Amino acid sequence: MKAHLLYVEDDESLSFVTRDNLELQGYKITYCENGKEAMTVIKQQSFDLCILDVMLPDVDGFTIAEEIRRFDTQVPILFLTAKSMKEDRIKGLKLGADDYITKPFSIEELILKIEIFLRRSKVSTPSVPTYLTVGNYLLDHKNLSLKFGEQSKNLTQKEADLLKMFIENKNEVIKRSNILEALWGEDDYFLGRSLDVFISRLRKYLSQDPRIKIENIHSVGFKMKIE
Repeated sequence: MKAHLLYVEDDESLSFVTRDNLELQGYKITYCENGKEAMTVIKQQSFDLCILDVMLPDVDGFTIAEEIRRFDTQVPILFLTAKSMKEDRIKGLKLGADDYITKPFSIEELILKIEIFLRRSKVSTPSVPTYLTVGNYLLDHKNLSLKFGEQSKNLTQKEADLLKMFIENKNEVIKRSNILEALWGEDDYFLGRSLDVFISRLRKYLSQDPRIKIENIHSVGFKMKIE
């Protein structure tokens, strides 16, 4: 088995096809048909990645994600959302989700996103330093934590990857398109909105050191400045 995935979806036909294809890829799938069942399962098992439909009976995907993040800040969370619900995507990202995929979606697209997240969360090479400093902060990229003195903040994989990218390119402009392609796999308008949410999170996390600024370079990208 390649990885253990939690899949929560109330659409019986969609879930059957999706589970079948994911299992053919070698994944171990724990499936829940509603939010109430999922809330029980997440307290009993650990997962390598969670796929949550937003619209669920009884308990929605947002509530499940909040509960997951209470005890696991690292497991990637992928939301399934209706194409028209842009607000859902932003809300989900603010709650700690790593990405979303809109319905209807292709199995190939879902598998690609799963592989990207699992690869980023598990692969680390000895040549890349584990610890990176920015101002008075210490980023432990391997263990997904940001330290400020005695304080420690747990990060999601994507937060850690984005901060690492900024630190390695500090005082340089990074194009928005380059960030999206490196971390999300493609340059897309809606993914750009997701990036803005992650930028806001990092600004908040780094706010205790006033020397650190993440500037928005209009129509180009971003620059992390250390004054």
